[in-house]
Parts: sequence; C-alpha cells; structure tokens
Amino acid sequence: MGFSNWFRQNFTDPFLLVLRGGAEPKQLSFSAALGITLGVFPICGVTVFLCGIAVAMLESRINAPIILLANGIATPIELSLIVPFLRFGEFISGSPHFSLTSDALKKVITGQASTELLLSIANALLGWLAASPFILASLYLTLIPCFKLLVNKLNSPPSSPKMPLQPRPEVGLRVRDI
Repeated sequence: MGFSNWFRQNFTDPFLLVLRGGAEPKQLSFSAALGITLGVFPICGVTVFLCGIAVAMLESRINAPIILLANGIATPIELSLIVPFLRFGEFISGSPHFSLTSDALKKVITGQASTELLLSIANALLGWLAASPFILASLYLTLIPCFKLLVNKLNSPPSSPKMPLQPRPEVGLRVRDI
C-alpha cells in the first residue's frame, strides 16, 4: 500500500463522502475555519481536545469530520505560529521579550520551568486569543465560496447522462392466437 492509496483512503475518500453527504457549504466552511483556528492553538497536543469540546458544544451546527480534518491539516501551521503568538502576546501585555534558547526548552522538558517561561506561555495564549476571532472570520469568509463550488460540483448531475431524460413509452407486445 503506497502513500497515495493511504492518503486517498484516509483523507480524500472521507472528505468526498462528507461533501456528497448533503452538508451545507456554510456549515462546512465554519467547521473547517474552526478546526484550523483551534488547530493553531499554541500549546501542542491540546488541539484535538479543543475540537472535541467544540463538537460537543456546537453539535449539529458543525461537521465533526471536517473540523478534525482541518485540525490535522493545521498542525504544521501550529508549530510555525507559536513564536508569532508569543511576540504578539508580549506586545499586548507589555511584557519583556522572552529569549528563546535551548536552555529554556531543556527546562520545559525536565520540568524545571521558571516563572519567565510560564509567563511566556501565557503571552502566547494571549496572542492566540486576540488573533483567533480574526483568523476564524477570515477563514470562514474565504472558505464559503470554495465549499459552495465543491458541493455544487460534486452534487450536480453528470453532463452526459447514461439514461435518457424522458422515459420511453413502453412497447406492448401482443400474443396472437393461432
């Protein structure tokens, strides 16, 4: 089983199944936008739980498979946005610039986190909290036309149907008496 088969079975086929399942484009775009917004939460490993809470709270207003797929797609983006969220949180709170060194990472791993490190985590959370409404809104507005196009394309009848559009009149055969 190659990577393309694995990707098709685990991502493409379920995604197409959801799109053909009759979900509304606005619901799909909100679900994807929320999944990405929660997926860039600056604490690694927490995003799936946040998505689970969102699914439990919003129930029928979102599409659970799409929010989880978007969350998985957002993981590399999450790692790249931790430092910008930290700097944005420092700017908002007026905190001093936290120096990102290998020593700070070593203290986190060994459990010897200092007050400065905990404050930097709080600043990253503050940066995400301030930016998340803008991320959610911009993604939602951007994804609506994309999902409208996809849903319409996948739910439209084929351009050259195999069956005729109007039924044929039935031909009645009579058996002759001999």
